[in-house]
Amino acid sequence: MLNLLIPRLQVATIYDIDLDGLAASGIRGIITDLDNTLVGARDPDATPELIDWLENVKRRGFQVVIVSNNNLARVQAFASPIRVPFIHSARKPTNAAFRKALQLMKLRAEEACVIGDQMMTDVLGGNRMGLFTILVTPISPQDEGFFTKAVNRRLERAALYWMRK
Repeated sequence: MLNLLIPRLQVATIYDIDLDGLAASGIRGIITDLDNTLVGARDPDATPELIDWLENVKRRGFQVVIVSNNNLARVQAFASPIRVPFIHSARKPTNAAFRKALQLMKLRAEEACVIGDQMMTDVLGGNRMGLFTILVTPISPQDEGFFTKAVNRRLERAALYWMRK
């Protein structure tokens, strides 16, 4: 079970991801979390840096889908202006939203990666589906919701402790 919490790659930010390396390994699609992965949890809009990164990703031939546990209003308000398809209320780490994202991109699991800031949702869900998982450092952990702080981050710390042993 603990192996399912280990990402294939860990980076500080999305900007540190080697896109050429992903493409060389056969990755053609990116499933990404929103809050604390692309922008801070309370940031309503994409930053100019993020918009440039997304344009670069698309120019390189990657497809992108945002998969978020957040509600429709939050995800739609963020994703629509930057024209990125999205799945809201995803219930990660369950498989349904990951499957739906793969269907939207018309890709198999081995052709996509998941980028997220949480081991208990993004990494666990992605690994269970056979996706290449990338864990980023949360952008603004002080703005995380109660459940993330009280439950997920505590479970992550416990898992990391046991993995180090």
